[in-house]
Amino acid sequence: MLERWRKMVGAALVGITAAMTVFTVSVVSQTQLSGTIKIDGSSTVYVLTEAVAEEFQKRFPRVKVTVGISGTGGGFKKFARGETDINDASRPIKPTEDEECRKNGIAYIELPVAYDALAVVVNPANKWCDYLTVEELKRMWEPEAQGKITNWSQIRKGFPDRPLKLFGPGTDSGTFDFFTEAIVGKSGASRGDYTASEDDNVLVHGVASDPNALGYFGFAYYAENRNRLKAVAIQCQCHNNGKPSLPSEKAVIEDRYHLARPLFIYVNRQAADRPEVKAFVEFYLRNAARLAKEVRYVPLPKRAYELALERFNKRIVGSMFGAKGAQVGVSIEELLAIEAKKTK
Repeated sequence: MLERWRKMVGAALVGITAAMTVFTVSVVSQTQLSGTIKIDGSSTVYVLTEAVAEEFQKRFPRVKVTVGISGTGGGFKKFARGETDINDASRPIKPTEDEECRKNGIAYIELPVAYDALAVVVNPANKWCDYLTVEELKRMWEPEAQGKITNWSQIRKGFPDRPLKLFGPGTDSGTFDFFTEAIVGKSGASRGDYTASEDDNVLVHGVASDPNALGYFGFAYYAENRNRLKAVAIQCQCHNNGKPSLPSEKAVIEDRYHLARPLFIYVNRQAADRPEVKAFVEFYLRNAARLAKEVRYVPLPKRAYELALERFNKRIVGSMFGAKGAQVGVSIEELLAIEAKKTK
């Protein structure tokens, strides 16, 4: 799976442009559209979805949009029970989650909305750590480190004799799933003796309050707290010619950053036919590129948003990642195009 992300990110982000399309609704006017849209899931995608929701509600004041942060996995549990209309996800749906949706008669439409560069951060008082290798991060976070790797001096020769305090997402988080696979080599494989939370603001506060701390979460939370946090560059032999690279939009576009990943929303197929949900998703896809840049995420290519909108309008259900065939190593844009051809 990790190799798939690397190839997808590199292929999909060449020639990236922001889509600044003005949204219009022909069926209902701004004053006529009403209702409630329930959204939950990833705290990473929350930042973008909340920005979309705020602008949408300015145009459609009679529509109430609620956005929760139960984590990707926690959100999928609610989504599979039919409790929400949309689930924010910082990873594709898992087979077990797909099975639960099927069992409950929940069909879904999978839509990519942006890319994220997951940030590894330390306290600004940390003057000894400017970069970490993937191997050093693995030494910190692998299950075998629990109760054993507890000091910075155990990570690299020359690091000080200071306690290592770790902060990270909980097990319901898609960020947790992605990070453990990208760093440890297996999704969900992690030490358990760290401060965990599905709320990234809790993690930000934890690292900002402890000079010995290290944590990881979505780039937007780092970008909003640059004065309180210090980003750590990641060194990986498979990126940037083996040189350390800091998270940034440019690093993601140029495929120089190891912890880049796509972000998604999942829409309940039945809910998609409600006028307010239909209008919201169309608004989301037409404005995601602009708003992604505003909240410090990386937009998809313009064509990817066009194909995602086509996927939604055709109500193509299921996951692009669960389909069989030669899809490993292709871009988000290519996956969308493959799915679109199936319906013609």
